Amino acid sequence: MNRRAFLSVTAMATAPALLAQDSSRTLDSGAPGAADPLRDPGSIGQLRAVTTPLDNAEDIKAIERRLKCTCGCNLDIFTCRTTDFTCTYSPALHKEIVDLYTSGKREEDIVAAFVAKYGESILLAPKAAGFNLLGYLLPSALVLVAGTILGLVLLRRHRDRLLAVVPQAGTAPAPSASLDLSAEQQAQLERAMGEIEQ
Repeated sequence: MNRRAFLSVTAMATAPALLAQDSSRTLDSGAPGAADPLRDPGSIGQLRAVTTPLDNAEDIKAIERRLKCTCGCNLDIFTCRTTDFTCTYSPALHKEIVDLYTSGKREEDIVAAFVAKYGESILLAPKAAGFNLLGYLLPSALVLVAGTILGLVLLRRHRDRLLAVVPQAGTAPAPSASLDLSAEQQAQLERAMGEIEQ
């Protein structure tokens, strides 16, 4: 018997048993707690409400992008509700925003209502007033001070290096410092230098 014949006989023999097992599993799936999560994806995640045109309205998105989700992810509400489908906070916050929007509130009023309810920690960017100004200005000031100090240090090092290489005006380098000259050659060189200076 060749391999192909063996496989076909084995498949024919096991097919009825597999079909019977699958039909019994289908009959038992109505029992409580017997739902297969792979066959019923609704049992794994949370069910989402039907979307409305307000869910994707640009005004709603703009408000949600200014407010932080309270689930602890540090994302804005819009990003959290559209990317993390396990979050239960962002859909509730979204519904709250939509309800305020449909009641006729403007963007600033909705943001103010959220700040009143959840505190300033709900804002992605705190207001540039009072102590919060320090958070906006201090990093820039520190970068400027550090850059100035670094620039001065580098400028001073460069100047010191140049002064070490270039001799001061009016002073001649010692001829014997860089050349190996005999005493006679050194005397001739000093006479020549003396004539040049006169």
